[in-house]
Amino acid sequence: MKYGKSPSKNTTPKTTRRKFELRLAPAAEQDLINIALYGMEQFGIEQSEQYRDQLKQRFLELAETPLMYPAVDDLREGYRRSVCGVHSIYYRIHADYIDVVRVIGRQNISS
Repeated sequence: MKYGKSPSKNTTPKTTRRKFELRLAPAAEQDLINIALYGMEQFGIEQSEQYRDQLKQRFLELAETPLMYPAVDDLREGYRRSVCGVHSIYYRIHADYIDVVRVIGRQNISS
């Protein structure tokens, strides 16, 4: 015997998550090319592709939840950083898009 009301199947309201467009700055595009070339040379094509897939997945996460990662105003005002593997993805949130500025590893971030 059941007591009380049976929960309806749609008790949780649906929330639509806004997905931002992701744009790569020219410097970030060059960073990704350099990462791919270095990865193929040092680790082989398969491992390099796996790492690039990991970066692509992180870019998708940034487009869906850009506030998930911390601001780094001490480095540059308005920038955020997401660490993925050995690289830091630096990006800015705009009204309609996410601007990926740099994807930097252990090299000097002042450039």
